[in-house]
Amino acid sequence: MAALIEARNLKKYFDSPKGMVHAVDDVSFKIEEGRTMGVVGESGCGKSTLGRTMIHLLESTGGNILFEGKDVTNAGGRDLKNLREKMQIIFQDPFSSLNPRMTIKGTIQEPLILSKRFKTKGELEDETDRIMNLVGIEERLRDSYPHELDGGRRQRVGIGRALALMPKFVVCDEPVSALDVSIQAQILNLLMDLQDQYGLTYMFVTHDLSVVRHISDDICVMYLGQLVETSPSKELFKNQLHPYSKALLSAIPSTDIHHKKERIILKGEITSPINPKPGCRFATRCPYVCDRCNSPQKLEEVLPDHYVSCCRVREINNL
Repeated sequence: MAALIEARNLKKYFDSPKGMVHAVDDVSFKIEEGRTMGVVGESGCGKSTLGRTMIHLLESTGGNILFEGKDVTNAGGRDLKNLREKMQIIFQDPFSSLNPRMTIKGTIQEPLILSKRFKTKGELEDETDRIMNLVGIEERLRDSYPHELDGGRRQRVGIGRALALMPKFVVCDEPVSALDVSIQAQILNLLMDLQDQYGLTYMFVTHDLSVVRHISDDICVMYLGQLVETSPSKELFKNQLHPYSKALLSAIPSTDIHHKKERIILKGEITSPINPKPGCRFATRCPYVCDRCNSPQKLEEVLPDHYVSCCRVREINNL
């Protein structure tokens, strides 16, 4: 299946008093239509920045973004408006992302009005009701305000607003991290049901590895703005090859008291993202570091559809 959206050597830098912060640095990947790509990594690795750059909430510093085979890196004006109807985002905090002065119905209706797709008020009302039913917002809550709802219902409003114009690509920026575990399951199931029903393509940004395992077809592991490992979800959880991925997945809590997984504790200083040197950014914390790590690292297909950015990957994993 062809890729719906693709990043090629994508970069996003921020200026700071001490230099350029390399939040996203030379990132390349593809997401096929109807699939979910999870993006994982510790806080500050650039996951959310990557997602927002892909949908032009942040403009890229370099590289290219392709959507449906077309280069949309420098889209502007009417092209950008049309593009934003096809690319949407679900934010992490459902409270701060909603207008406190707008009712739930008004929030859902706003993108429908701006799109000018509906000629009569009746058509607009019918579509608003359809979307709110789709995401499970009860009729009695439709004239309520965000502060009157709990976190789960607010996130349903955020999902409804994002899907109002039936986009093809949705960035899910940690959409369940602020919710209770039982509510997380409901929201994840809703997202998966909507994907099956409408063929949506997701980029699912999260730090919760148990969540990303549940929803993702493919996973990218980020470290300080760069991808260090990408593979199908089942393959990554079965066989991590990069030292950082091994440490990251070893931190997942286990309920098996008879076969406790050994936790890998990382030591050393985290490399500064401000004007970083060209070598491996994980080298200062890696137990396998050597002189070759000072050279630029590139993603290489080590196993079928399994890419790793590490010069010692075959040696470490006896491949």
